[in-house]
Amino acid sequence: MSRLYYTEEGRVLPSLCEELTTYRRARKTLTLPATAHPGRVYILARSHGGQSGPLRVSLNGNEVAALEAIAQGVYCWYDFEVDGFLEGENVLELWTDVTSMTGWSLGTETGCADSGSSVSDDGGKAWRKDRMGYLNAVLGEYVLRVRLEEGEDPPPPPMIWEDTRLPKFDSLREILPPVAKDQGPDLQRIRAISSWLASSWEHTNSARAVQYAPWDAETLLAWGPSQVGHNGKRPIAMCVHYAAALVSCAQAAGIPARCAVLTEAVNGFNGHFVTEVWLQDYGKWAVVDPNADAMFWKNDTPMSMNEVQAEGENLKDCVGYGKGVEFQRTFPHMVEFVEDNLEKGVCFGHRSVWFRSDLISHPENSPPGHGCLSYCETGLVWEERDLAAGFGMFPFFGDRGYFDSPPLVTE
Repeated sequence: MSRLYYTEEGRVLPSLCEELTTYRRARKTLTLPATAHPGRVYILARSHGGQSGPLRVSLNGNEVAALEAIAQGVYCWYDFEVDGFLEGENVLELWTDVTSMTGWSLGTETGCADSGSSVSDDGGKAWRKDRMGYLNAVLGEYVLRVRLEEGEDPPPPPMIWEDTRLPKFDSLREILPPVAKDQGPDLQRIRAISSWLASSWEHTNSARAVQYAPWDAETLLAWGPSQVGHNGKRPIAMCVHYAAALVSCAQAAGIPARCAVLTEAVNGFNGHFVTEVWLQDYGKWAVVDPNADAMFWKNDTPMSMNEVQAEGENLKDCVGYGKGVEFQRTFPHMVEFVEDNLEKGVCFGHRSVWFRSDLISHPENSPPGHGCLSYCETGLVWEERDLAAGFGMFPFFGDRGYFDSPPLVTE
């Protein structure tokens, strides 16, 4: 058994993180129990590449790591084992050997008024807890976590559903496709919503835009087609957003739905974001990809996530597309994704669920940049087997019953 110790939720905006130099250093203080074993440190960071050199780390005043880049220009998880943790406060300090902001960036969760993080501009002589980030404009908590053998991770939180009686859902229901609002089979209604969303806007990821769109279905259906969002900029509206919109629209139509996060591996670049919907007629959670307007079928029955994963690279024969794929296939990057990733089952190597489906009634809990960097949100619940597969930077792991159980609340 082991437990993860952390003080943030991985709510990272890639554009508001901390830059490290020889002079500009970051400090993270974690309060830990007594330990008789080495611990594992997890750091979310990005190397600028070129002459960035290693990311240097000290623990309680002693340098313990000089980390070389896994990749350049992207936020990744870096982890290493270290002895020397103390009972009580432990101070980890990070810096680089370059004098300009061209070395390493440190993942930062903004908006933390009372944090264990601080920044120095003079090589560690003076520290401050405010005016952080490379523009000296935010309050933040650095994404640095420690896993110790002592302790045990808490059980995963229960799924949280929407209160669809709220007025916001009245306006959402008004714009749903007519088929989705009738009393027909849930499967037919879900397929209509998926095709509608897939046909609504062009998949735009963080390589093609910089302003992240919120997980608000009506806003996505306004910003996506117009390609104009916050501050008049083109919004990032990618697989994450199609699936989040489907989760809200399905619940507005009275069908339980949740966000499912997929990846080939930790720090993998072949991730994806889909929806799982509860189909009462089949007694199971079924996988829906509203970005590609795809479902998965076996013997004329919608497939669950477990069944999709079991198909592995043979998944192509199980994919059934709706009309929305015709629009998505007009974009070369989507054709490439479908053929090289989705139909080969690459992204289904590991799955998690976002335990909150109340994306409309509690927008403050939705991540502000998911999909723009390595997965880091603590609200993701992974499968138990993933802890031993390198996902120790996350705190929640569920068994088969957690993922397969029917929703406790249905509207």
